[in-house]
Amino acid sequence: MAQQKEPKTAVLIPCYNEEQTIGKVIEEFRKELPGAEIYVFDNCSTDSSAEIAAKQGAVVIYEPRKGKGYVVERMFDSIDADIFVMVDGDDTYPAQMVHKLIEPLLAGKADMVVGARLSEYSDRSFRPLHVFGNNLVRGLVNWVFKANLTDIMSGYRVFSRRVTDLIPVVSSGFEVETELSIQMLYYQMKIMEVQVPYRPRPKGSISKLNTFRDGCKVLWKIFSLFRAFKPLTFFGSIGIVLFITGVFAGLSPIQDYIYDPAHYVRHIPMAILATGLIIISGGCMFLGILLHAINWRFRELHNVLTRKQSTEKSRRESGI
Repeated sequence: MAQQKEPKTAVLIPCYNEEQTIGKVIEEFRKELPGAEIYVFDNCSTDSSAEIAAKQGAVVIYEPRKGKGYVVERMFDSIDADIFVMVDGDDTYPAQMVHKLIEPLLAGKADMVVGARLSEYSDRSFRPLHVFGNNLVRGLVNWVFKANLTDIMSGYRVFSRRVTDLIPVVSSGFEVETELSIQMLYYQMKIMEVQVPYRPRPKGSISKLNTFRDGCKVLWKIFSLFRAFKPLTFFGSIGIVLFITGVFAGLSPIQDYIYDPAHYVRHIPMAILATGLIIISGGCMFLGILLHAINWRFRELHNVLTRKQSTEKSRRESGI
């Protein structure tokens, strides 16, 4: 019987000015995953993060475009492995939990496993406004995609090669984690969560998140993805609202026409408004149906192309 090949594991650490913590993160993950290759993606750091990572034996890859989304895109494009462990370089995620995240992946129960943080954290880890924002975004995503996730913004994720082959990354900033979760739900890939403790940043380490700016970006990303991935629901909902508004606007002109013996309509402006709203509502419904059909065809094409690429890649690796 042929011996089963050990899966190749890669630890991917996005890094921007994390000189206080990056060495510890590398050391802890090397201890937990001694056979894994550790990559640090330096994203325009101005401190000694890259030098410290290199001294610790990590492979340092520079991403000149500033933004975590660009880093994740570079990860997907440049690293080849069977298991990918993505974790922030700020030492807020426990390395010893990585085995619990990898376990469902190895068992074939999930394509991506997320380290959910909202069950065990301190006031220093999460500010109240961050908790509110996370819950708001989570509620919107769960409502739109009929999911039951508890943390869609976590930076601690384990995923398979299938994810890097199938999931496109188009975000540039911190909203990339939200996009990854939404893309997984859209392409009907299995995403699971494992509750992990979320530690506060060490003293002197500064968060790069801007509560309002990055929060607005995340909400805009959800709006954009909802419009793009669920056009029938998005434009159909707008069409229904406009149609109902048009019906109410048209009640007065209709009453004028019915009850006036000469069928004289006195509420001319309301009649024009009602007609316009009804026409626009029909246009929205038609647009939603059209975009839904186009979306479906693009999704079929995406699945066929990625399946073909995966098959060709497997054949090359097996020497067929």
